[in-house]
Amino acid sequence: MAPGGTSQNEDGALAVREDLALVERVMSGLGLSEEQIRQFRLAPGSEGEAWDVMLQLMALDEQQALRRLSECTGLAFVSEPKVESSASAFYETIPADVARQHLVGGMRSDGQVMTVASGRPLVPQVVSIIEDRLEMPVELVLSPRGAVASLINRGYEQRGDLVTEIIEEMPLDQSAIESAAGSVSTGNDLLALARQTPVIRLVNMILFEALRRRASDVHIHPEETRLNIRYRIDGILHDAFSPPLSLAGAISSRLKVMTELDIANRHSPQDGQTNVRIGQKKVDIRLSVIPTIHGERIVLRLLDQTQTQLDLDTLGVSKKMQAQLMDLVDRPNGMMLVTGPTGSGKTTTLYACLGRIDRATRNVMTIEDPVEYRLEGISQMQVNAKRGVTFATGLRALLRQDPDVILVGEIRDRETAELAIQASLTGHLVLATLHTNDAPGAIPRLIDIGVAPYLVTSSLLGVLAQRLLRRICEGCGGSGRDPLTPGEPCEQCFGIGYKGRLAVYELMTVNDEIRRLTSQRADGVSIREAAIDSGFRTMREDAMEKVRAGLTDEAEVFRVLH
Repeated sequence: MAPGGTSQNEDGALAVREDLALVERVMSGLGLSEEQIRQFRLAPGSEGEAWDVMLQLMALDEQQALRRLSECTGLAFVSEPKVESSASAFYETIPADVARQHLVGGMRSDGQVMTVASGRPLVPQVVSIIEDRLEMPVELVLSPRGAVASLINRGYEQRGDLVTEIIEEMPLDQSAIESAAGSVSTGNDLLALARQTPVIRLVNMILFEALRRRASDVHIHPEETRLNIRYRIDGILHDAFSPPLSLAGAISSRLKVMTELDIANRHSPQDGQTNVRIGQKKVDIRLSVIPTIHGERIVLRLLDQTQTQLDLDTLGVSKKMQAQLMDLVDRPNGMMLVTGPTGSGKTTTLYACLGRIDRATRNVMTIEDPVEYRLEGISQMQVNAKRGVTFATGLRALLRQDPDVILVGEIRDRETAELAIQASLTGHLVLATLHTNDAPGAIPRLIDIGVAPYLVTSSLLGVLAQRLLRRICEGCGGSGRDPLTPGEPCEQCFGIGYKGRLAVYELMTVNDEIRRLTSQRADGVSIREAAIDSGFRTMREDAMEKVRAGLTDEAEVFRVLH
């Protein structure tokens, strides 16, 4: 018996009646009619799901209804609740199933009161349960159900360090995959599917193995009969393994949860990002999802900042070329371009150059998409087209910040090109990237996108073109076999024969003859011939020099430069 001689069942019934009385008082305050209140009393679920029933009776969308409820009750309305670290006690104390059942999530705490977002208000019993478990008062705020579900998910993910840290070093083999696959239950609840421990472990295994193998990208490619997962290592895609096709949806949902994307949207492209930690390593992950006829194709770009080599010597720039390059970078004004295809290391080279600049006396600023590296003493701006920050608008803003050196992540159009050139003509050094096949081709490319030849001749100092070649593995000498255990694959390169990459370059400085040809709108072949006559060395020459030094081999040179 409960205190006062009543049973627990009687106490529960009394609490429900009190809750219903409270709801009816709120309904009157919201302006609902007597008839609507009567309908509420008769509606199934009014005792346990009062707010859901009220929404139907009010015929308002959820946000409008919550705002009206906020005005009526004095409870704050927060459309997008965020979880703060101070709310950790909520996620450590309140079981996840309780939070999800009642749609309540901790936002923050000052040590005395816990602020909790509710997507299903008007159930005082739930508040009492949470206060009893937390042993502190609760301040309730109103939020949409979808936003609270996302808040709950983030809170429990962070508590378990499942998004920000990968700490499980486990073997990635077929038996481990089959074990995870066999434990995944079937169902239509994508959010629940993404939270299942086997799915979390499987995705963690995929990411950990990618980092162990030094992969720059992970491709998750559903095909008609299988799910193919591949790693891009040193620029080449390698098949890793094929988990059961039935796991495609679970893997996709888990990755979307990590990057805070819409897991219910499987019919349009999405992009997201997050980061993970392994010990002291911080790895940025950028996710791209597109729908295909066989399911969602996912590509993850991994950037391990601890492995980044921002040094011209390490990148493979010869001492002679370094001297020529730094002569250009030390100029007070003008424009220098670095060209090559996507993934050829252009940004890495530019940052290696910035590392040689005296940032204490020169104001260095960048506009990039995305910001890949972070250097002390440099102000970096991220392109955000959704908010109107393009290369052109960002560059205009940078010019009002009194810069000495400006790095433009990529020249894509005439407006950005002309702004970069105008900046170089008005006392700034501009470093930028451009997509061309070789250094001489940069000049016709600028003219093709609409830049007047006289602007090119007035501003351009030089063009550096580059490609990336794989290095021969030092452990096995390129054989792919362990020298100490014949027949076994090399542990350093995983049997590939190559480990790491080095760049090959060609640097064209702009002289009077090249300026004359530019003013005449000469083609790339003519400019190339003039550059060679002036001592220009091609990428192939630089590559063959590195072959003779034993750093790479002719097969790799042929693959990249043929």
